[in-house]
Amino acid sequence: MEQAKVKTKKLGFTIGIGLTLLIAIVAKYLAELPFLHIMGQLVIAIIIGVAWKSIFGVPAHAIAGTNFSSKVLLRMGIILLGMRLNLKDIFLAGPRTFAVGAICLVFAILVVYGLTRLFKVDKKLGILTACGTGICGAAAILAISTQIKAKEKDTAIAVATVAVLGTTFTFGYTILYPFLGLSNPGYGIFAGATLHEIAHVIAAAAPGGNEAVDLAVMVKLTRVALLIPVALLIGFLMNWKERSTSESKSSFKSIQIPWFIMGFLLMSALNSSGYVPASVAEMLVTLSYILMAMSMAGLGLNIDLLTFKQYGGKPFAAGLIGSIVLSVLGFALIHVFHLN
Repeated sequence: MEQAKVKTKKLGFTIGIGLTLLIAIVAKYLAELPFLHIMGQLVIAIIIGVAWKSIFGVPAHAIAGTNFSSKVLLRMGIILLGMRLNLKDIFLAGPRTFAVGAICLVFAILVVYGLTRLFKVDKKLGILTACGTGICGAAAILAISTQIKAKEKDTAIAVATVAVLGTTFTFGYTILYPFLGLSNPGYGIFAGATLHEIAHVIAAAAPGGNEAVDLAVMVKLTRVALLIPVALLIGFLMNWKERSTSESKSSFKSIQIPWFIMGFLLMSALNSSGYVPASVAEMLVTLSYILMAMSMAGLGLNIDLLTFKQYGGKPFAAGLIGSIVLSVLGFALIHVFHLN
């Protein structure tokens, strides 16, 4: 009897992971279609997961597998994502370009988080929405969520919010491109400094040609690089506050640095060393997105659509206002730093 239960448990675990893998693969191919590529693989994966849960449901014995994908595989994916970051490219971009990206990142996080507090959004959901807007969309939300121990529903709502905003602004940028009066390099920097996902940045910068796309991605990667210090700072502040309100004594030594953040840094350093062939780095980044897409699928499979309806309105409003102000700031900084 006990052996039968163990076998059922293992089978359910395998089914749960297999389901998230299936969704991740489907999302990867859907993301290559003309319209859907703007949304990106991660966002499509969570949408499929939510839809699957609403239509078919998830067997109780498979939940352990979907939870494994949404938590453990997430961290593995973030580590491998470091292969996308070449620190040399960020250095070559120059201090002014880096400054624009950094200013936009800090500004977006502070403004969007401030708006979520004004709108009485849950604190952790507000942090996730702000970081997704300011840093790099879904990947940033997933990384920060582990730092602040956010609920799965908060993570899913933040991802959905930033996905809709990023897609909307991508279309808006391509329409406004001829009227902005920016050079192709200036437009690329503008897109890279203000849009949410890397997929959004590439799609929006495309009208400016290869030069605009290259600069847009480079600026965007400066924001991705800043994910590490931001994640560590937010994790430190949240842990410090929680410990200071408890009876346990707070100290710098008591704050643990998550292993996956260190893994991300190591992978970035390895990629920057030049010893890893470009083809291998690309393969590892692809694997990274598969793992993170499995994580997103796992999140979606545990979320009810009613959750979005109930909690998603205020974070979206904060993200929308913050994104508009961020676009205005980014446009102004292009001229202030003479990057046009």
